[in-house]
Amino acid sequence: QVQLVESGGGLVQAGGSLRLSCTASGRSLRTAGSYAMGWFRQPPGKEREFVSAIRWSSGHSFYADSVKGRFTISRDKSQNTVYLQMNSLKSEDTAVYYCAADPTIIQSSLFDGRNYDYWGQGTQVTVSS
Repeated sequence: QVQLVESGGGLVQAGGSLRLSCTASGRSLRTAGSYAMGWFRQPPGKEREFVSAIRWSSGHSFYADSVKGRFTISRDKSQNTVYLQMNSLKSEDTAVYYCAADPTIIQSSLFDGRNYDYWGQGTQVTVSS
């Protein structure tokens, strides 16, 4: 099994910044090959949506249009940790943010949460206007 533990959520004013972290661990953790990690979010009363993803081996990153230019995903291979730096936060960024991981996900599947095997518990991000 693989465990994902998120941290870094909180309350911030519009225009502010937060950095989320997600650390993966477990006997089944395999970060070679097609392993990728992603961030999804679920705003209040809405469906879960893709935010960003990163291919572990290459560092190639992907973003939802709504966060491009404001959010940056990165990873620390030595710590098995993925980060989401969120700048210029808006009230519409308010959501529960979830970290996800999958060892064999293909690029076209990165944007759909149904394709990820492992999920974190979620961390609340609230942006006040």
